[in-house]
Amino acid sequence: MVWIIWLGAVLVILGLLYSARSVIFRGRMSDPHSSPSAARTLEPKRSGIRMFGLKDHWPGLALIVVGAVILLFGFFGLRAL
Repeated sequence: MVWIIWLGAVLVILGLLYSARSVIFRGRMSDPHSSPSAARTLEPKRSGIRMFGLKDHWPGLALIVVGAVILLFGFFGLRAL
């Protein structure tokens, strides 16, 4: 039964790493661009809270949720025995 807890922990960690990787390796963060309405800036075009949307991070969030459910099942399953 201990392997269930390890499996849940590994899935949660993999989900966190996947989500972090997709944010870190999204692209160059200091790519200068200019728009007609603003001055030249180093701010990336796609910044702000939209960067952390569900569309790009659903696999990582799914791994975290499945891992958490397995951890809870392992914890309460071991206590019931």
